[in-house]
Amino acid sequence: MPVPLYQAQAELFRTLGHPVRIHVLELLQDGPEAVSELLVALGVEASSLSQQLAVLRRAGIVVSTRRGTSVFYELAASDVTELMRAARRFLTEVLADRGDLLAELRSYETPSARL
Repeated sequence: MPVPLYQAQAELFRTLGHPVRIHVLELLQDGPEAVSELLVALGVEASSLSQQLAVLRRAGIVVSTRRGTSVFYELAASDVTELMRAARRFLTEVLADRGDLLAELRSYETPSARL
């Protein structure tokens, strides 16, 4: 029996429901990144990053490729970028009275601010 659309959507949002995963997706919007670069940008333990990348990979949200001794990750589809932008727009509207969070959201408007 096929999974209902609402159930598949709920599973997608559960997959996205971790701050490290969201941060990874934000970083990957500018293109592929090596795991070593993600570790530096995120400031998390390698085991934690590996676990979060595995969740995103299993869900088909990111893909990985090996280049020499490095593993690179990238978004599986450009729609992920649009989803992240839509989430920021939504939060900007909903949280307009929360100046601190709004300032952080606005910092993502420029690609260099994500690094």
